[in-house]
Amino acid sequence: MPGKAVDLRAKRLIALARPRWGTVVSVIAVLFGVLTVVSGGNALFVDSAAVGDAVPFVLWFNFLAGFAYVLAGIGLFLWKRWAAMLSAGIAITTLVIFAAFVWHVANGGAFEMRTMGAMTVRSGIWIAIAIATCWALGWLTSKSASR
Repeated sequence: MPGKAVDLRAKRLIALARPRWGTVVSVIAVLFGVLTVVSGGNALFVDSAAVGDAVPFVLWFNFLAGFAYVLAGIGLFLWKRWAAMLSAGIAITTLVIFAAFVWHVANGGAFEMRTMGAMTVRSGIWIAIAIATCWALGWLTSKSASR
C-alpha cells in the first residue's frame, strides 16, 4: 500500500504544479487534435471530392499532425517538459508547411482559400501554446540556457 500513497501524492503534485491555463491549453490541444484527425481522415479517406483544390501535402501534414496535437495535449495535461518541446516542434513544422503552401500558391498552384485561413489559425495556436508552455516549463528561461 505505500506505493499507492506515493502515486496519489505524485498525482496531486502534478495537478498543483500545473497552472489552470495549462489544463485549458491541454484540453484545447487534445480537442483540436481529435477534430484535425477526424476532418483530415474524412477528407483523405472518405469524401476527397468535397475538399476541392486542397493541396495534398498540406492535407496529409495536418492529418498526421493531429496525432501529435493529441500527444502534446496529454503531455501538457501531465505537465511534462517534453510536451512543451513537442509543442514547439509542432509550431515550427506547421510554419514550414505553411511557407511551402504559400510558395505553392505564389507559383500558381491551385488551392482553397480556407486552407490559408486554417494554416494561419493553426500556426497562431501552436506558436502561442509553444511559447507559453516552454516558458512555464523552463525551456525559455535563463536556467535552461545553462543546461
